[in-house]
Amino acid sequence: MKRKRKTEHAEKDRWHKGIYILPNIFTTMNLFCGFTAIIAAIEGAFTKSALLILASMVFDVLDGKVARATRTTSRFGVEYDSLADLISFGLAPGLMMYLWALKPLGKLGWIAALIFLACGALRLARFNTTAGTTDNRWFTGLPIPAAAGMVATTILLFSRIGLKAPESFLIYVMLFGLYVLSFLMVSAIKYVSFKKLPPILVHAKNFNLLVIAVLLLVFIVLEPMVTLFTLGLLYIISGPVSTLRRHSAEEEDHDDLAEHPETEPPGRDRQSTPYI
Repeated sequence: MKRKRKTEHAEKDRWHKGIYILPNIFTTMNLFCGFTAIIAAIEGAFTKSALLILASMVFDVLDGKVARATRTTSRFGVEYDSLADLISFGLAPGLMMYLWALKPLGKLGWIAALIFLACGALRLARFNTTAGTTDNRWFTGLPIPAAAGMVATTILLFSRIGLKAPESFLIYVMLFGLYVLSFLMVSAIKYVSFKKLPPILVHAKNFNLLVIAVLLLVFIVLEPMVTLFTLGLLYIISGPVSTLRRHSAEEEDHDDLAEHPETEPPGRDRQSTPYI
């Protein structure tokens, strides 16, 4: 009898530790918006599909914030979130881009959409296997929601300026852009995660930063599509730019060390180093 009670108690604890309702509701809403975006894209309502993908991004942010704030993070939630993300940010934007712009290219178009989906899946798998072992201030590779957001805001930008779909050479621009997003997702380029805000934003007392924040909010209200597209593009570019800056700084440090050998770390036998 006691053994049976212990077994039931252990099963309840395992269930309680494994599944939490509140954050998983937001994950389910993320999945719902992603699936509805696929239906909208198939029906040709690409603006609606793009907006639903952006809504998925909102729910994707909320489920993580709620889980951390309420201390209800779990392995189940991580896996469920990744499955939902693959639908909302992998399948939905890839299919939407194919039907919107790449369909005239035939196999070349659907292969690009497939590669986008596959790279998104690889990106999520790598994130899950390295979670908790890497610096949470940075993402390794472009996050799949950011890649999906770039696809969605591109379509919304075209809708804002009155264009239904790209034509002629713009189709190949979209094809190239989808390949670039796919490569960035599986690359080793570092991106800011924004899980922890920089101290300059948390403890800042600079009036100029406040003015910039107000202007940014004004631009979002006046031209939300253009502003979101611009912010997404800047975030995507920030990864390669920061990587190049770090490499250039490392090369400068190496050159300085070569020009000034006296700055070498102590303990090295300088006499054993041959002079050329």
